Amino acid sequence: MSLEGSLAGCRIPCRSISPFEHPSLICRVNRLNIRSSSGTRSELLAATRMKTYRLADLHSTEIHNLKSRPRIDFSSMFGVGPIIEDVRKRGDAAIIDYTTKFDGVNLDKVVECVADLPDPKLDPAVQAAFDVAYDNIRAFHAAQRNPEQVIENMKGVRCKRVARSIDSVGLYVPGGTAVLPSTALMLAVPAQLAGCRIIILASPPRPDGSICKEVLYCAKKAGVTHILKAGGAQAVSAMAWGTTSCPKVEKILGPGNQYVTAAKMILQNSEAMISIDMPAGPSEVLVIADKHANPVYIAADLLSQAEHGPDSQVVLVLVGEGVNLDEIEMELEKQCKSLPRGQFALKALSHSFTVLAHNKAEAISFSNLYAPEHLIINVEDADQWVDYIENAGSVFIGRWSPESIGDYASGTNHVLPTYGYARMYGGVSLDSFMKYITVQSLTEEGLKTLGPHVVKMAEVEGLEAHKRAVTLRLQDIETRSSV
Repeated sequence: MSLEGSLAGCRIPCRSISPFEHPSLICRVNRLNIRSSSGTRSELLAATRMKTYRLADLHSTEIHNLKSRPRIDFSSMFGVGPIIEDVRKRGDAAIIDYTTKFDGVNLDKVVECVADLPDPKLDPAVQAAFDVAYDNIRAFHAAQRNPEQVIENMKGVRCKRVARSIDSVGLYVPGGTAVLPSTALMLAVPAQLAGCRIIILASPPRPDGSICKEVLYCAKKAGVTHILKAGGAQAVSAMAWGTTSCPKVEKILGPGNQYVTAAKMILQNSEAMISIDMPAGPSEVLVIADKHANPVYIAADLLSQAEHGPDSQVVLVLVGEGVNLDEIEMELEKQCKSLPRGQFALKALSHSFTVLAHNKAEAISFSNLYAPEHLIINVEDADQWVDYIENAGSVFIGRWSPESIGDYASGTNHVLPTYGYARMYGGVSLDSFMKYITVQSLTEEGLKTLGPHVVKMAEVEGLEAHKRAVTLRLQDIETRSSV
């Protein structure tokens, strides 16, 4: 999901550096006379028109450069370290100060116990929508449970793996430029299913210091125990270190802006001793489309992610001949005009791009290289493409599968790896809230059979104490059997 471009919740825009600033790509663009943002159409059309590249005309280095996301000016992130240390030292007082400074909200109470809060009143249709989403998310994640199995590798050598929930977890729900109760469901439902004892949800407060009623509804339904009324690096720090009112957690999950992500990554390598789900950066989508795809749907899918924020990126991969790019661009202009968050979308489009692929193999190869958070395959034979996808957070197949469905209510999780991390991370799942313990038990016969092999391996590694832990037992077995 989206990242708000602000330091610890404040509304300060960050500087982005486009991958298109790479000299070789600029040279290539000029040489090919590729579309630029200038032209004779309206100013808005020029702004919504993305740069276009033909894969067959690019060198391998230039293609690899295209997978780069808009880079953040990390010099502005030095502010995260002092915030982390200040929260560690001053606890709740620091949270109150930062919330006043960054969000303009004066907090009387930093943490609310969810059980003590009255049930929020929602419009019936809104409540029904969240109830459907909850049921689907719960069903999909409940199905991820793995039955416990005992494996007897050798006679008398039994092994198994047992699942245990992480005792306390912190869930970060962004709330800077958009309210995201759907993220509360995506994080809290699997935590509830896992059986986590303490579930803290952190989200920036409303101007009056209250909690968004939709977020509160989802939190209560999904078993959240505490709500931390703070955002940004200070909220992550409070959950990591613990404060007088905020219990310390063992794992922090959820998307956030670059400062939230930085705080998560710094704290997981600190004395706070926490783990995190993944580096989750700006929202992104890659759409693969052919001549059979409806330009209206293509534009809508691109804008659905572009509207998240100025640091989002969208990529359009057009396959084969006969695709009307002009029509798609006209649709982007038309739809962007009517978006309340159109300015965010325009900024995201300014560092997004279109790729022209000759065939399916070229399109899939580029998509796997880019490793998008969301991948939409809107082509005639979409089902046949899935087996070739290697790197993606979540995939949407066919013309009737908009990414928005997964963002809200299909049941899959929308907390996904971004920035190319789909090459080595998967999205949040039930396992994100579990830990697994291996158990082994041997009979006397099992040790007699396996022990000598372990002795030989310990000798090779020069670990005498390891060897003796086995040989002393084997000697006892032999002594008893000889009596």
